[in-house]
Amino acid sequence: MSVMRFGLFIFAVSLDSQRDGEVISKTLRQVEFAEELGFDAVFLAEHHFDGSSAYVDPVVFAAALAAKTTSIEIGFAVVQLALHHPVRLAEQTALIDQLSGGRLIVGTGRGSLYNIFEYLGYGVSIEDGADMAAESEDLLLKAWTQTNVRHEGKFWQSRFGEIRPRPYRDPHPELVRAAMSQASVTEMARLGRPILMGSAPSRLIADRFALYKAEMKKAGFDDKEIAQRMSRSWVARGACLAPTDEEAIEIGTAAHLREFEHATKARERWNPSLSAEKLPAGYNTPPSVEEDLGDTLLAGSPDTLRKHLADLEASGVPNVFFQMDIGDMDEHLVRRSMKLFAEEVMPEFS
Repeated sequence: MSVMRFGLFIFAVSLDSQRDGEVISKTLRQVEFAEELGFDAVFLAEHHFDGSSAYVDPVVFAAALAAKTTSIEIGFAVVQLALHHPVRLAEQTALIDQLSGGRLIVGTGRGSLYNIFEYLGYGVSIEDGADMAAESEDLLLKAWTQTNVRHEGKFWQSRFGEIRPRPYRDPHPELVRAAMSQASVTEMARLGRPILMGSAPSRLIADRFALYKAEMKKAGFDDKEIAQRMSRSWVARGACLAPTDEEAIEIGTAAHLREFEHATKARERWNPSLSAEKLPAGYNTPPSVEEDLGDTLLAGSPDTLRKHLADLEASGVPNVFFQMDIGDMDEHLVRRSMKLFAEEVMPEFS
């Protein structure tokens, strides 16, 4: 029998600023329920200024989850490295690693692919985002693992003896990175680091994981090491379960459209007006709602979800983390979806 691990993507959209506190409270309850149901991990997003992530700061929120839970892993998908000072982030994550007893997964990335306004709010150029992320990760690793640190980089210059507390895990919390392009997947494979993949067609995911394993092999990793890194890699999906396909599709599609419309309006309002030829390096054109929906949402009865997961497994997907609270969905619908998945789908793959 196949073994997959399942997580919850805590992408807590708040459609109304007056409801931010309510959404945050609902999200805390969902994480506790996920642990009760036997989910392996929860992953936190980072988005600013538009309510796409009501708790806004995954690092602070992870500390709350460490106090609220006892066994479920707590991950970032992802922390936007360009918006954090890496030494401060090293201290914060070491503390959360201690508070959680080593349950922290630090997922890193450049961050938003579409929201220029998030960078503008922090006074960061989106063109610098990729370079800042690379340097930040380098300094983050130094801070976690070294003493008498000396770092002279393009964006940060830092000198200190050591961070305190030290991370719980030796040598540091698990470090993964968002990767989708051939170049980024190849880079992570050569480093021997697990990857996080966003929603994408199954054929593309299959190609990327085949590339990942082939490049790890070229880099000298043996089959056991490759299998271990694969076992710690994840793919994101949205999911809506109901007793019938018709009900799940109706609820899930409406929720997805709400969320898509909310994100689109924020970009239209806050992103600078730029013609296509003036778009900054690193900026991607957002997908259409049809493309996004087709690549993102798995909706159906438990039987249908089992079939979807079998297809993902055949594409080489090792583990999946699901956004089940889509578009600020009613809490009882989210909990029903989680419960149906945990009780009627999860056992078939574990």
